Amino acid sequence: MRIVPISKGGQVSVPAEVRHRWRTSRVLIEDRGNAIVIRPIPDDPIGAAIGSLRGRSPNTDDVRAILRDEESAIDVQGGRS
Repeated sequence: MRIVPISKGGQVSVPAEVRHRWRTSRVLIEDRGNAIVIRPIPDDPIGAAIGSLRGRSPNTDDVRAILRDEESAIDVQGGRS
């Protein structure tokens, strides 16, 4: 945690080690009412997002297999004619 001054123009300096760690030159400032959150914005947001959702949900083949199994269970129970 570091205390930094706010200039008369409303500017805040982000320490160099923080800028380098996050590898960004832009930040998003979010006012949550009782706190301010400063989040880094990647210089290449699309590149940063690639692969971020990998492994979090079933792929389309898995979903199709689940749906087929559910439909088969309905057919076996006499839910369809």
